[in-house]
Amino acid sequence: MTHVNDRKDPNNPKGALGRNGPNDPIAAPDHPADHGWPAPRRQSKLVAGVLGGMLAAGLGLGAFAALVTLLWISSPYPDSGPEGALHVAAALWLLSHGVELIRADTLSGDPAPVGLVPLLLLALPTVLLHRSARDHANAGLGTTARMTWVGLVIGYTVVGGAVTLYASGGALRPSWLWAIVCVPLLAALAAGTGMWMARGRPQLRLPASLGGAPETEWRLRLMAAAGRAAGAGVLVLVGGGALLVAVSLVWHGDVARGSFPQLTEGWSGRFAVLLLCVTLVPNAAVWGAAYALGPGFVLGAGHVVGPLVAAAPAATLLPPLPLLAAVPGGVPTPVTWAVGAVPLAAGVTVGCFTAARAAVKPGAPWSVRRTTAATLLAAAVCALAFAFLTLLAAGPLGLAALAHFGPLWWQTGGAAGAWVGAVGLPVSLAARWWHVRQRKGSTTRTATAPQKPRGERKATEGGVFRRGWKATEGGVFRRGWKATEGGVFRRGRKASEGGVLRRRRNATEAEADSAERTDRADKGRRFRGFRRKPGVASAVTRHDKREATALSSGIHQGEPGAAGLTQSEPTSGTRPGPGTGAGPDVGSALDPEEATGEAREQAS
Repeated sequence: MTHVNDRKDPNNPKGALGRNGPNDPIAAPDHPADHGWPAPRRQSKLVAGVLGGMLAAGLGLGAFAALVTLLWISSPYPDSGPEGALHVAAALWLLSHGVELIRADTLSGDPAPVGLVPLLLLALPTVLLHRSARDHANAGLGTTARMTWVGLVIGYTVVGGAVTLYASGGALRPSWLWAIVCVPLLAALAAGTGMWMARGRPQLRLPASLGGAPETEWRLRLMAAAGRAAGAGVLVLVGGGALLVAVSLVWHGDVARGSFPQLTEGWSGRFAVLLLCVTLVPNAAVWGAAYALGPGFVLGAGHVVGPLVAAAPAATLLPPLPLLAAVPGGVPTPVTWAVGAVPLAAGVTVGCFTAARAAVKPGAPWSVRRTTAATLLAAAVCALAFAFLTLLAAGPLGLAALAHFGPLWWQTGGAAGAWVGAVGLPVSLAARWWHVRQRKGSTTRTATAPQKPRGERKATEGGVFRRGWKATEGGVFRRGWKATEGGVFRRGRKASEGGVLRRRRNATEAEADSAERTDRADKGRRFRGFRRKPGVASAVTRHDKREATALSSGIHQGEPGAAGLTQSEPTSGTRPGPGTGAGPDVGSALDPEEATGEAREQAS
């Protein structure tokens, strides 16, 4: 192993020096680099994983301990001291992992198992482990990632073993067999999914027969489509079951409210019962879905509740729990059979998901055979997933009549597969045919429609103009411009019959303004020359600007005021021209040029 600070030495033909000089055995070329021990980076990842797993387990255990301690403090009649409350908290933490508990203090003296796991409690350790794995995941795949995962599982399992040892001295004793199996299994699954999601959900390597080889890649796509459709079907089943439970609770609301004072009298006890019911809501949703599928669920030995069962257990045989108050009883009616809409909706959902994936490529849709195989595979995956959920949501609550409480996993799983397969197969084939027909119709319309090249211009009666431009009978104009019959004008300007005008003005006013400006320019030049003449200067000086303008345009011709301005009747304040006694007869002039000529004659 060569280091950065290695240097050449003439006594060392290999050219590499070890940490202890040329005689260090590590410097030998055939010596392993790490003596068989893990590298420092792998050691740090392993230690970090162990600490992360222990921290996740401690957080979950602390949450349970805080909740149980709070209930114990608020209880008016505590049965034991703080040590008993901590034993109960440890037992509940193990129960949330699926560990079966054994209750020793029974009336008969025989230990009774408690294996019904509230699914909401199961979410707490799963989320904590998942989050811890995501925080400790590094950027790339390799040995360090595996060491981190191993460290998480080891740290969590060590804390689980210590908690199991501590809870064995309480009233609810955990089963060591279940603890050895369930705690490491949950830690491995939760940490593995967390690290997989932290790396962007990379594609898992599969065997060549399952889609790992390029020639069998279609199998991988088929399994992915089936898994996605099966997940959607399971969600519809569980959601439909939750809806049935909510409707039944509203229907039996009086009985559910009356069960609280039967169980406890204090508010702390009622709050504890309410928390228990909340943690059992996911279980009730799975039970409702099992009821809608047909097999129903078991409330003790020989007491089955289902839509096809003629008799249900009497209300007096059930404990006064608010959730059990929603159990339907009596003879099934057509209204009860309406719960079949839940598995029907699940089958339709699976069929639609499969058909959408089968027709995703417009030119190469899946064949009928492949679509059928994907639908049946989705039905099988849906059956397995729902059977697993049923297995988690059910369990024993005692001996004899309470040996099993909840639906039977093999019955509900088989019913879910049958419903989804029977309904989803025709739906998927029909939806695939519809998607392919729609795609072919759109492709045919696109192919038969005239293809317009990019940048093609459009023509109207007025002429040809570019894309986005408008033309009328008046002619062609650019984009955003408007034209009328009078002609063409620029953007934002208006036109009328008179022709082209500028913005916000009509044609007549434009022509008048233009003529007026031209006349003023010409007349200004003429008046400037007229004022420079000696004989006319006095006349222009005597009058204001307004009268001079009127005099030049000839409007005041023949008026007394203008005609009276003669040499014999001068106006006050005027000066006669040089060499004369009076000014010229300016009022009779029709034009500045004529006035200039008369002034010249008088001056001469």
